Amino acid sequence: MLLFFVISVFIIIFITFFIAYKNTKNVTLNKINLSNEIAGHQPRTHLNILHISDMHLENISVSPELLYKKLAGEPIDLIALTGDYLDKKRSIPRLQPYLNVLNSLNPKYGIYAVFGNHDYRLNDKDFESLRNLLEENGCKTLQNENETIMVKGIPVHIIGIDDHHTKRSNIRSSYSGLKEGYNLVLTHDPNIVLHMKNWSFDYLLSGHFHGGQIYWPKPYHLAKLGRTMMKMNMIKGLHYYDDKPFYISEGLGQTSINIRVGSRPELTIHQLSLIHAKQEKAQTAV
Repeated sequence: MLLFFVISVFIIIFITFFIAYKNTKNVTLNKINLSNEIAGHQPRTHLNILHISDMHLENISVSPELLYKKLAGEPIDLIALTGDYLDKKRSIPRLQPYLNVLNSLNPKYGIYAVFGNHDYRLNDKDFESLRNLLEENGCKTLQNENETIMVKGIPVHIIGIDDHHTKRSNIRSSYSGLKEGYNLVLTHDPNIVLHMKNWSFDYLLSGHFHGGQIYWPKPYHLAKLGRTMMKMNMIKGLHYYDDKPFYISEGLGQTSINIRVGSRPELTIHQLSLIHAKQEKAQTAV
């Protein structure tokens, strides 16, 4: 009887882990149309952004080939990468084929990247190797800085706030020199939103939580990454804080162990509406 019980438990555990591992291959392409969220009838210009976060190349089941298959033919104007590419030096070369795929999508306004807490586990020399690889493959990396692109005459400020989790974020520096325009914030840890009451943004893209990764019965696995936001049920997807919209990606890879329960690897295309009207964009930081 005891042997039967032990075998049964082993089989249940094996099946559970098999399904949880299989979930890591079931990548979802979500499409968010923020245009529908904006009231009024001003003429608009749309900007389509592909958002990828948390690749975690040590634990990723989505191959470059599958990535391309999912995205080929999609209208993509700009690509936003929001950190946690890898943990270890030996994984840096594994990023190259993924960057090849992203460049093959020909984003009109380029690729922009910020870094996450796992990237900063690298020593300084290896971190520079990671950043150089990104830059050499057409990615503009932003660390508490911004860059402005013009989209049909509308200034779009791409604001890269460095990782909040490792205390590298500097909001004031990130917003330095900005004038009127559309403020798009890229950052890894969405907890920074809780500190941006006096800073204007139209949309913010982030990751970090992996949708809980092991979301059963609650996302306890990654609770330490953002207890306040998790208590507010801000784990993944589109949310608002102080009436400002932000998105938390479930990420493409996994951390610690390559399984998912109650979550899926995610790619997201966001259609943003840039309104042809004077917008109030003031730096009102305390």
